[in-house]
Amino acid sequence: MEGKTTIQVSKKLRDKLKELGKKGETYEEIIWRLVEHYEKGKK
Repeated sequence: MEGKTTIQVSKKLRDKLKELGKKGETYEEIIWRLVEHYEKGKK
């Protein structure tokens, strides 16, 4: 089982993540999607 941690982000970034997220998507899901997109672009 993976542990959880807390990261602090500005309210501006939090709001941007909310904009980028799909309905019902968690912050973790949004961030993973962004990371995967970034990694695909690096290849």
